[in-house]
Amino acid sequence: MNKPSKSSGFSGINHFVFWPPFILLLGAVGLNFFVPDQFAKITNGTNAWLLSNFGWMFLLCGFACVLLCVYICMSRFGEIRLGGKNAKPLMPMWNWFAITVCTTIAVGILLWSTAEPLKHLASPPAAKNIEANSPEAAKFALSTMYLHWTFTPYAIYAVASLTFAFTYYNMRRPYSLGSPLAPLFGDITKGPLGKFIDAVCLYSLVAGMAASLGGGILILSGGLHYLIPQIPAKSPFVWAIIAGIIITTFVISSATGLMKGIRILSSINTYALFALAIFVLIFGPTVFILTFGLECFGIYLTRFFEMNLFGDSFAEVEGNTNWAQGWIIFYWAVWFAWTPITACFLGQISYGRTVREFMLVNFIFPALFGVAWMAIFSGSAINFELFGGGELGKLVRLGELYATLNRRTEDRGRPVKRGPAGGRYRARCGQRPFIYTIGRNGRHHHQDGQHCRCGRCGPGYPRG
Repeated sequence: MNKPSKSSGFSGINHFVFWPPFILLLGAVGLNFFVPDQFAKITNGTNAWLLSNFGWMFLLCGFACVLLCVYICMSRFGEIRLGGKNAKPLMPMWNWFAITVCTTIAVGILLWSTAEPLKHLASPPAAKNIEANSPEAAKFALSTMYLHWTFTPYAIYAVASLTFAFTYYNMRRPYSLGSPLAPLFGDITKGPLGKFIDAVCLYSLVAGMAASLGGGILILSGGLHYLIPQIPAKSPFVWAIIAGIIITTFVISSATGLMKGIRILSSINTYALFALAIFVLIFGPTVFILTFGLECFGIYLTRFFEMNLFGDSFAEVEGNTNWAQGWIIFYWAVWFAWTPITACFLGQISYGRTVREFMLVNFIFPALFGVAWMAIFSGSAINFELFGGGELGKLVRLGELYATLNRRTEDRGRPVKRGPAGGRYRARCGQRPFIYTIGRNGRHHHQDGQHCRCGRCGPGYPRG
């Protein structure tokens, strides 16, 4: 088996790859600390320029990844075995699927499955001419959740991961972030170009993990405060404790290796996610979840091409905020930014599997899991918002998931206690998913509903 080389100490550091992003990160931290307003203005301006001028490229590439995955699943390439015809799989199918789910969704699916549909419900794009908080807005909200969290994101990861796995195991290229470009550029990726790609990806990885860790800490502290009001939600001391627990768990999981810590933790976490989803399905608005979820999935399928390529091109002309840039294009940019490092990991653990099996575990099965999860949690949140007095829409911060869970049986006449058993279970489900990458799905949203520079929150959310 082709394995990455091992080295220790500073002698094993690739200085061209390590030092430039390290210095840039220190500079970014310093600027953010000493001149935060100017730093935020520059970064937000750069982000807006990229999304505005290259949004079409993100849409096209994401759509192309879906088509490519479908083609690969149906073509003769599906019979190719990663690592050669005699390669044996590293782990059972279930463990492979569990690691894939935990690596890709991270903590984002827990928060945004209930928070995001409420934003779409209250602020649909002007180009769609949909009345806010209407049945049409509800259908748009859930079908959009399917778009953002199912087949297209997993297609982006699957294409990159399969490319890495094939170049690493079958083409015997180095274990490098630049190796997947070898089929296009050949041996040039072994030189300065490959090192440059590694450096850029390293910078993006560390910055993204830092943002995700910060967002995850705020989510967990908000959940603890919701369960135990005596624990302050905005205490640096509480944040430090949560960060210490997360980092310690991450280090232990990584130190024990793929086949022990990561495999066992991911399996436990996936069982917990399934149990949580089944719990909400049974004790929540079951009939509504099934009916509404199926109806919106049909809308998603029939409008698949339109939704994937919607760029809201006349928004600025009509004086509106470009909804697509703030949501679809931004999401695709995030998925593509995390793709290199995710591809290395998912590609490495796919040794011994056929390409068709790879597509099942990295594209089809996780996307179907996302469909079920969004139908249950997003559907429940929309149901409680429309038929429960609009209480969830007021919680524009850390509490949507916990509020949704707390409301899961009230409509059936059985109020839910905020106490120990259910509360601890919900909080742990919020912690485990981002242990594997310390949270992949960092967002630039505000967390307290008071200050926002992201441009995505729409009217009613004060800008910082």
